Amino acid sequence: MRLLGVIISSDLSTHKHVSNTSSACFYWLRQIRKIHRSLDTESAKALVHAFVSSRLDCCNAVLAASSKATTDRLQRVLNAAARVVSGTHKFDRSLTHLLHSELHWLDVPQHIQFKLGVTVHRCLQGSDPRYLVDCCKSMTDTVSRQRLRSASRPQLMVPRHCRTNFGRQTFTVAGPTALNSLPDLLRDPSLSEDTSRRSLKTYLSALY
Repeated sequence: MRLLGVIISSDLSTHKHVSNTSSACFYWLRQIRKIHRSLDTESAKALVHAFVSSRLDCCNAVLAASSKATTDRLQRVLNAAARVVSGTHKFDRSLTHLLHSELHWLDVPQHIQFKLGVTVHRCLQGSDPRYLVDCCKSMTDTVSRQRLRSASRPQLMVPRHCRTNFGRQTFTVAGPTALNSLPDLLRDPSLSEDTSRRSLKTYLSALY
């Protein structure tokens, strides 16, 4: 079943979605590599963004709490995209330096966390749909937790859930969990969206 661009199998797994995304991205990377000699760096970046990274970014929040094997499949796509943009091959130079220092791209797991962090921040400002806003409740909104030490910090409630991927991948759990893992400064809902985005990307980039 395809829902909002995400392919969901009958067992609720995203394996088919990841497989289809990976296949489509590698197809376009092969096409771009064929004409790479005719492109400057900025043109190559634009094509990779239009046909590859936009696919990786689309609805990637549904992959929250996915296994490393799942995110590694998409990371291989991102690594290949970096090689195409730079015109390098597998053993030409450090891929880590290329991805993080030259292109300033986040790895797939960090980009998922970035998407969740931005979405939750928008929820705290009330700018996202109500059904998402209702999933992000502050500790101070719950009477039984108002006296806890965690209530003195800008943290969100993480509801009880089954410790399976499906339970941890719901936005109700994944969103607050992602925000609670950030420093207090980045959890401040008074930050503007642009400031929040820049600060969050800087923080995630520094984790490498």
